[in-house]
Amino acid sequence: MSDLKQFNVGDRVRVIALPPYLKTAEPMPMLRPPSLIQVGEEGVVLDRRPGGFWGVRFSKGAFLLDSQYIEPV
Repeated sequence: MSDLKQFNVGDRVRVIALPPYLKTAEPMPMLRPPSLIQVGEEGVVLDRRPGGFWGVRFSKGAFLLDSQYIEPV
């Protein structure tokens, strides 16, 4: 049941669901509350990370999101 979506660096993506928490896309990631982003908010893919995560830049920062929470714009 692998629903792996592929994105390219620079692609615009939209949040379709909020994860239980956000992980910052920093060298030393920190957990943040999911309320920093909203469903429907758009961001730009920065990079691909191990474990099926994508680094995405939003207006309030860059976060690591699993592909199940985002879709292409």
